[in-house]
Amino acid sequence: MPEHTGGDGWTILHGDCLRLMRQMQDGVFDAVITDPPYASGGSTPAEKTRSTNQKYSSMSSDKALPDFAGDQMDQRSWTNFMTDWLNEAYRLCKPGAPICLFIDWRQLPSMTDALQRSGWIWRGIAVWDKVTCRPQKGRFRQQAEFILWGSKEGMPLQRNVGCLPGVFRYSNPANAGRIHVTEKSLPLMRDIVQICEPGGRILDPFAGAGTTILAAVREGYEAVGIEKTAVYYKLGSDRVRFALAAGEKTK
Repeated sequence: MPEHTGGDGWTILHGDCLRLMRQMQDGVFDAVITDPPYASGGSTPAEKTRSTNQKYSSMSSDKALPDFAGDQMDQRSWTNFMTDWLNEAYRLCKPGAPICLFIDWRQLPSMTDALQRSGWIWRGIAVWDKVTCRPQKGRFRQQAEFILWGSKEGMPLQRNVGCLPGVFRYSNPANAGRIHVTEKSLPLMRDIVQICEPGGRILDPFAGAGTTILAAVREGYEAVGIEKTAVYYKLGSDRVRFALAAGEKTK
């Protein structure tokens, strides 16, 4: 077993997602919900190879959060990497399992290619409206990110899942409370995980701050996360463990 942390219904593994996924058994997950590195944040090679804090954060250097791995690839390398791990995720999921991938506008076309190349059926795009953003005169606001979603093979309408919205309005976590550069809000993720049938097991190969794992457990699912960056493996694992131990309200 690799280094790992866990509790009742959840585990976070420390290591490279592709290597660890290749060691897992076929057909053990009911959904994949994850926020992979975008390798975005710029239009030139020099801009794309900046640190993740430089690309995605407005925090001052004395308050900057740790950088994370996997975000400095060019578009072709990134698309190939996405295809590789999505192939493994396909193998690990049961027929009918949904997949949800966060992505920005720059990499959205490449992500749709990688998803379909890996055998998944692309079923649509949901929108995360972040409500606020940095205003730029004379331009449309960049206040949205996207949730590319699909399924492994057919997705029966009789699944025990209600009708989910196509637009989710949640602000970014406040700087004072966030522990990850590109952290998603817990209420947002508690909504997203409900694409999985009740009681299912969810895989998050890029666990980061542990938000998806915490949201899944709060909503009654089992969850397995993988995180490569050592500092975020520790921060995310601690966050999930302490939040669950504190007995936060589930609704």
